[in-house]
Amino acid sequence: MKLKVRRVSVAVCAFVAALIWLIVNPASYEAIFTQVENTGAEGGIEDANQASEGSEKKATEVLEELEVKGRAPKTGYKRTEFYDGWPTVEGCSLRQKILKRELGDTAVLDGCNVIKGEYDEPYTGEHKVLNSREEVSKIQIDHVVALSDAWQKGAQQLSKEKRYELATDPLNLLAVDGAANKKKSDGDAATWLPSNKKFRCQYVARQVSVKRKYALWVTVAEKEAILKVLEKCPNEMAVGM
Repeated sequence: MKLKVRRVSVAVCAFVAALIWLIVNPASYEAIFTQVENTGAEGGIEDANQASEGSEKKATEVLEELEVKGRAPKTGYKRTEFYDGWPTVEGCSLRQKILKRELGDTAVLDGCNVIKGEYDEPYTGEHKVLNSREEVSKIQIDHVVALSDAWQKGAQQLSKEKRYELATDPLNLLAVDGAANKKKSDGDAATWLPSNKKFRCQYVARQVSVKRKYALWVTVAEKEAILKVLEKCPNEMAVGM
């Protein structure tokens, strides 16, 4: 009997120790990055939905599940309320992981670093050929749901660990043109949409999916803008539902 109690005590202590490790070391949340390979801009939404066969939802359905509220004050917002920089995943920076995901088989690596490659940039629709480290460095990793926007629509109420997960979730990250990303800034769908109209359906579906995953809300104007886009693609699927 004493031996059984001792084994239970050891198991409980091990569980508590593991939980503490995750809390104080958020970069060790490897589960966050399981979608790195299948949620890119090129076909990622379709692939992700196929992976969760039987639980798919249309983006319009998920949108209706989101709370509609006004934008909260930006007071207290700092990027460091979410994260301090790209974490390391399997020995490589998450930035490099996202670049490799988007460039696919064309990516030329120097260790962890992507130094060459080509891909169809989602926000502009341009086919980009990156012939050097310098050209690769100009590609930015965008938060599809901007962190400032998230802060004003529910993220203030999330735990530090959950905000970290939001900021480093591959579902919320895309490798994009720097100039386009600058124009987007922290805008939502009511204030900015990609100039590449062919990508808009995927773009708003991804935003809806991220907001649903992290219990964020939308404004009236934002919901109307998303619905207007989805009118042209009513069967667009959400990601990871």
